[in-house]
Amino acid sequence: MLNVIMITRLYAMYRRSRKVLITLVVTILAVSIINVTIGGITNKNSSAVVFILSGSYVCFPSFAGVGVLLVGITWITGIAWEVLALCFAVWIAVKRIRELRQSGGGILGNLFKVLIKTHVIYFTSFVATSCFQIGYFSPTLSANPYSLETQIYLGFSQIFMLLQTAVLGPRLILSVREFNATLVADTDSDGGTGMNSIAFRERVHITTGDGV
Repeated sequence: MLNVIMITRLYAMYRRSRKVLITLVVTILAVSIINVTIGGITNKNSSAVVFILSGSYVCFPSFAGVGVLLVGITWITGIAWEVLALCFAVWIAVKRIRELRQSGGGILGNLFKVLIKTHVIYFTSFVATSCFQIGYFSPTLSANPYSLETQIYLGFSQIFMLLQTAVLGPRLILSVREFNATLVADTDSDGGTGMNSIAFRERVHITTGDGV
C-alpha cells in the first residue's frame, strides 16, 4: 500500500509522465518478485523452535546459513527501491522549485517543499527500520536469538516498523491534504474579506443615491 502511495505521489510530481510511471511500476514489480522468490526459498530452508510458556506452545522461526543472508537481501532490495524513489522526488522537487522561483509561483513551490519534507522523513524512518532488521542477522545477535538483549533489540525494531507504517506512511497523504486545507482556508478568508468590502461599497453607493 505504501508503495502505491509513493508511486502515485511521484507520478503527480512528474505531471503524469508515462515514462516515470512505467519505470516505477516495473521497478517495484521486480523488487516484489525478488522478495517473493527469496521468501519462498527461505521458508523451505527455515525451521521452527517450539517453547512452552505458561502452559502455551509458542513457535519461533529459525533461520540459519543461507536463510539469514536471503532475509537480509530482501531488506537491501527495499532500501534500493526507497533510494530510487527519493532520488526521483529530490530531482523533480529541485527542478520545479527553481522553475517556480523564476516565474514567481509561490504556492506550488511550497507544495513541493511539503512533499519533499515528508518524503525525506519517511525515507529516514525506512532506513532506520531496515538497519535494525539487517543488524538482527549479525553473528552476535543471531547466535542467541532468544536472549534478553536480542528480544529488546527486536522490540525497538518493531517500534520503528510500526512508526513507519502506521504514522509516517499515512503522513505522505495527510501532509498534502493539510496543505490543501490550509490553502483553501486562506483563499476563503481572502475571498470573504473581498466580498465584505464589495458589499460595503454597494451599500455606500445605494445610500448616497437615496440622499441625492
